[in-house]
Amino acid sequence: MKQRNAFLDWVGHFNRVSVLVVGCSVSAWSQAPVASSPPANDGASTAVQDLQQQVSELRAAVAEIRSEAAQYRAETAELRRELRAMKGQPGPAEMAPAAGAYASAGTPVGAPPEVSPRPAVPSNPLPDRVAALEEATQLLDSKLNDQYQSKVESASKYRIRLSGIVLLNLFSNRGQTDNSDFPSFVTGPNQGGDFGATMRQSEIGIEAFGPTIAGAKTSANLQADFAGGFPNTWNGVDSGVFRLRIARMRMDWGKTAVVVGQDDLFVSPLSPTSFASLAVPALTYAGNLWAWTPQVRIEHRFDFSDQNHIAVQAGVLDNLTGEFPSDPYFRSPGPGEQTSQPAFAFRAAWTNNFLGRPLTVGAAGYYSRQDWPVNQRNDGWAGMTDWEIPILSRLSWSGEFYRGRAIGGIGAGISRSVIFDGVPGQPSTPVHGLDSIGGWSQLKFKANSRLEFNAAFGLDSPTSSEVRAGTASQLYLGQLFTQNRGGLVNFIFRPRSNLLFSTEYRYLQSFPLPSSNNTADQFNVVMGVLF
Repeated sequence: MKQRNAFLDWVGHFNRVSVLVVGCSVSAWSQAPVASSPPANDGASTAVQDLQQQVSELRAAVAEIRSEAAQYRAETAELRRELRAMKGQPGPAEMAPAAGAYASAGTPVGAPPEVSPRPAVPSNPLPDRVAALEEATQLLDSKLNDQYQSKVESASKYRIRLSGIVLLNLFSNRGQTDNSDFPSFVTGPNQGGDFGATMRQSEIGIEAFGPTIAGAKTSANLQADFAGGFPNTWNGVDSGVFRLRIARMRMDWGKTAVVVGQDDLFVSPLSPTSFASLAVPALTYAGNLWAWTPQVRIEHRFDFSDQNHIAVQAGVLDNLTGEFPSDPYFRSPGPGEQTSQPAFAFRAAWTNNFLGRPLTVGAAGYYSRQDWPVNQRNDGWAGMTDWEIPILSRLSWSGEFYRGRAIGGIGAGISRSVIFDGVPGQPSTPVHGLDSIGGWSQLKFKANSRLEFNAAFGLDSPTSSEVRAGTASQLYLGQLFTQNRGGLVNFIFRPRSNLLFSTEYRYLQSFPLPSSNNTADQFNVVMGVLF
C-alpha cells in the first residue's frame, strides 16, 4: 500500500509539472517577436501544431496513468475485502477511492478518473510483478556471466566441456585392510591403526559434443583419476598414477542409443553414495558388483506415458575374470579372452512416478565362458536385480542383489572367479567356478537441497564348502574368504553447487580361512571442489 500511495503522489506531481511546462511554453511562444516575412508565419503555425500534438500526447499519457491508478485502487479494495473475509470481519460492499488520492492526481474531488481505451492491466499484485521481474533479471545476469567464462578450446569446431573434482580425504583406520585410504576387506586381526591423507581420488573428465549423423546426436566422454598405483619415487605414495576409468562414445536417436567404449557395468547401475570411496565404488567386494569394462551395447526406451516407461539394454563386454595382469607392459589374454568370445549381458528396468520422484526396478543377466589351465572350461553367469524406491518425500531406498558363479571379473566372490583343488597350472588340478551370493542396500535421507544422510550395508558370500575345498590353492593364490561384510554411515553437505564436505564412518568384517573373522573400521573426512 505504501508503494501504491507513493506512486499516486508521483503521478500528481507529474501532472502539476506537465501543466507548468505547457503554460510556460505557450507564454514564451506568444511573447516571441514575429517577423514580417511569410516564412516566419508558416514556422509559427507549425510550432503551434507541434505543441498541440505534444499536449495531446501528454494528456493521453496522463490518462493512461490515471487508468492504471484506478485499476490499482480497485485491486486494493478487492484485497481488503478478501482480507476482511478471511478474518471474519464484515466490510463495505463498495470501497470508494480516497479523496486525497484524486486531489493529489490533479482531478476534482468526486470526479471519476479518465479511462483510455487500452488493454486491461493484469490482476497480479504489483509486488508480485516486481518480484517476477527481479527474478527474470537475475536469470539473465547469470546467463550473461556464463558467456564471460573462459571456454575450453577444441581442435574441431564442436564444443567440449571440462569437469571433475579435486578431492581431499583425511582418513584414520583401526585394523589391517587391503588399502588404507579406501579399504574393501580386512586382511588381519584388529591390531594397530594409521592416519593419512590423499588426493589420488580426484577425478577429471572431458565431454565432447559431435555432429548429428543419420539423425543421431553423437557425443563422447572421458574420465580418469590418479588411483592407478604409486610410482617408484621419493614419497611416491602421494604421486598417484593417472588411470583410465571411462572412455565411451554415444549415438542417441531419442529413444534409442548405441554406446561403444569403456563404461560402467550397465547390468549393475547403482552404487552406495560415498565420497570417501571414489577410486572404487563403495562396498566393493561386499555386495556391490562393478567394473569399468570395454563394451558395445544398445539401449531402447518404451514410453507408456510421460513418467512411465521400460528401458532395455543389451550388449557384449570384454570377458574379464578378475586376475591381475601377468606383465606390467605387454598384454596377455585372460581365461575369459582365451575363449575367443565376449561376455554377454542384458538388463530391463521399469520406471514410474511415485511421490513426485522416479521409482525404478530392474532385472539383469550376465554370461561369461572361461578357459582355465589346462583346457578346463567354466561358465560364469549371474542374475541381478536393482531398485531405487522413494519411501517418503525425503527418504528413499536403493540397492542390488545378485546370485552367480565364476563372476570375480565383475566384483563377486571377493574378486575370485574359480577355486583350484591343488597347484594351479598343473594338468591334474581340477578347477571349479566359485558360487557366490550377495548384495547391498542403502537408505538416503535428504534433509534439504544441501544436506543428505546415507546409511548402507552389503555382503559378498561365496559358498563356504567350495572355498574350504580349495584350501590347497591358498598357498599359490593368496588369502581365501568365505564372506565379506561392509557398512557405512555418512553425511554430505553442499553449501554451494561446486563445494562439498562429508564425513563417513565405515565398518568392515571379513571371514578368512582358517580363522573365524577379522574387523576393521575407518573414519574419513572429505572436502571437494567440483569444476
